[in-house]
Amino acid sequence: MTGDWLYTLPMALPAWMREGSFTGYLAAPGFLAELLAELDLEGSAGTGHLVYGDIVFACKARAAAWAQNIWLDARLLPAPSIGQGAKALREIQRNWWAHPVRLARRAALLTEKLPKVSARAQVFGQPAPSAPLGSFTLWDEATLIAAATCSSPYPDGAVRFEEDRESAPSRAYLKLWEALTLLGVMPRPGELCLDLGSSPGGWTWVLASLGARVFSVDKAELEPRIAAMPGVEHCLGSGFGLDPKIAGGPGAQVDWLCSDMACYPARLLELVSRWLEADACRNFVCTLKCQGETDHATIQAFAEIPGSKVMHLSHNKHELTWALIR
Repeated sequence: MTGDWLYTLPMALPAWMREGSFTGYLAAPGFLAELLAELDLEGSAGTGHLVYGDIVFACKARAAAWAQNIWLDARLLPAPSIGQGAKALREIQRNWWAHPVRLARRAALLTEKLPKVSARAQVFGQPAPSAPLGSFTLWDEATLIAAATCSSPYPDGAVRFEEDRESAPSRAYLKLWEALTLLGVMPRPGELCLDLGSSPGGWTWVLASLGARVFSVDKAELEPRIAAMPGVEHCLGSGFGLDPKIAGGPGAQVDWLCSDMACYPARLLELVSRWLEADACRNFVCTLKCQGETDHATIQAFAEIPGSKVMHLSHNKHELTWALIR
């Protein structure tokens, strides 16, 4: 990029942002410290990153579970006026979502000149949006930071659903809805699913509603109406006590292992490792609950399992979701 406008930018903008493309990591709400630690930037005075509100801009791209959305190939765009800024964005693509860190009013005026982006609630069962959705923010009154491509097709990476406030026994079901939607695959009718740490039954309700057979395990009972759903069998006990070699029957695989158990990530890794070593399950969706300090080492161990994905869902709290679909 060339032009005299570059020389008027605040000196705080590092050279690698002014000279080419870079990556932006939008922290999951309330977890900027976790994102910085994951990126190995916490407390760093290095020149390879810039923290701008809840966005971390970095010269190198990498996976980041604690990022709610990743801005790929972000660039600086001149925007000496609101109209010129909107024109510059429209020339790149149609759909944009503003994430103002400052100058919120100016960002709103700019957004008014762009095509309206629908932020309707998702209906579970429908696929995630396929149209690209770019993100932008204002650095100053004459400069945009914009990325035409992001890791999530949802505004700021936040997935909202048309909720079922009557049938679901708890709001935990939203985590499984979101995970399955983002993964783009769901249990099919008749498939065998294990639901570990199932009470009061939110995940069992989702799986059974899809027509799957559910073997539900928890030290507490399911809600009676969930336990009575077709295809649901509940066992009082601990998910850690299941033997992967016999869970699906002789020579058989479980189709899905789902876990929302309240346990330390390291202990869950031991359980998952046993199931993988026994080749006893095809697909996994598990919540990594960070009780106390964030266990970055164990989270990285989950991420290094071939073919797997670790992500912070909109409906996660101080936790991540690990998935392996095969």
